[in-house]
Amino acid sequence: MRYHLLLLCFLFTFTLLQAQEPQWISKEEVLVKMKENNNALKIAETNIRAAQGDFKQTNAIILPTIGVSHTGIATTNPLMAFGSKLNQEILTAADFDPALLNDPRQIEDYATRLTIEQPLLNFDGLHQRKAAKSKLRATELQSARQGQYITLEVDKAYMQLQLAYKTVEVLRKARETALENQRIANNSFKQGYLQKSDVLAVNVRVAEIENQLQYAQSNVLNASNQLSVLMNDTSYALLKPADTLMIWPVDATLLATTTVTDNRADIQAMASATEAYQQMHKADKMSFLPRLNAFGTYELHDDEIFQGDSDGYLFGAELKWNILEGSKRFGKAQKSKAEFEKSKLELEQYKAESHVEFNRAMRMLQDAQNNLELTTLSLDQSAESLRIRTNRFEQGLEKTTDLLMAETQYAQKQLEYYATIFQHNYALAYVQFLMAP
Repeated sequence: MRYHLLLLCFLFTFTLLQAQEPQWISKEEVLVKMKENNNALKIAETNIRAAQGDFKQTNAIILPTIGVSHTGIATTNPLMAFGSKLNQEILTAADFDPALLNDPRQIEDYATRLTIEQPLLNFDGLHQRKAAKSKLRATELQSARQGQYITLEVDKAYMQLQLAYKTVEVLRKARETALENQRIANNSFKQGYLQKSDVLAVNVRVAEIENQLQYAQSNVLNASNQLSVLMNDTSYALLKPADTLMIWPVDATLLATTTVTDNRADIQAMASATEAYQQMHKADKMSFLPRLNAFGTYELHDDEIFQGDSDGYLFGAELKWNILEGSKRFGKAQKSKAEFEKSKLELEQYKAESHVEFNRAMRMLQDAQNNLELTTLSLDQSAESLRIRTNRFEQGLEKTTDLLMAETQYAQKQLEYYATIFQHNYALAYVQFLMAP
């Protein structure tokens, strides 16, 4: 009953895979689609645009502020009425009558104003601009590092897909061998050469392989879906790698590297962030200094809307110094200094952790190389052992249990071999990722 259930599960998964036509895809094609469509990279691009927007806002430190307005009023206020007549250039000697000055009639005034403000000396604003620029650079470097990380994820996902197909291939061959041994065992049982327990053992082995193959087929779908996510492909098609799982060569100069450099994008990003905090602290300190700004206005006045029979201008400069704002600026400067110090410590901590992670990755790569050599040797030995036991079994000179053990061991060694290739290649890719500028 259990054997039939496993067989039905396998047939269901096999039918599901057959219902989809596999799409061949190379890693280069995956990388191209990833760079075009990956959501994480698009999010990184929006972060850059946001940082660019913050930096553009600091142009107000060096560029003028220009505004235009049109205002209409009606008033009997003595001062406003007298001033409006002056602005409209319609004042006469009769308007100096004390009775009219104290109790004027209603007058309308429509004014069009052009105002200009130009910063001249704004020390804190200049440092804020430098901080925004450092933040933009940090965001760009973070985006570049994000692209490198997604590329590593593509390498990993593509190799997982290769490994999944290799696992299916190995288990299919193991199933063919197991079915052939099952046929031989049934014939030998009919001829009285084998016991019923031996036949049952062979049947159990076939069921085990069918079960493993069913899981391997599911892993193919899982790996395909993971690649689709990285490419932002919502069709979730069944993908098949155009390249086989091969051992990546290791550059000798890479193994001679002892540490990561400070030129790596993520480390440079943190250094730029620290620079931004430093500039913000300087800006807070510079806020104690006065500011010098130029200003000017040009006005048109009339007693009718959107007219301007009289005009006038005004320009000047203002030196402004806020000597004390309670303890607000002192507290702000203290906070920015603490944030700057914290950022420096975080940078040093990140460098130390990066160095430790690099050493761990190099040891992982070396272990994977050693393991690959041992796994290759074990695979060759198990293949030869299976060949000898199969020949002896066909001649009736080998026990069924010994043959089944040899088959199981050979299949396991094949799976271990390809898994070790995956581990080796991923360790190499991870080391290269840690060393990428």
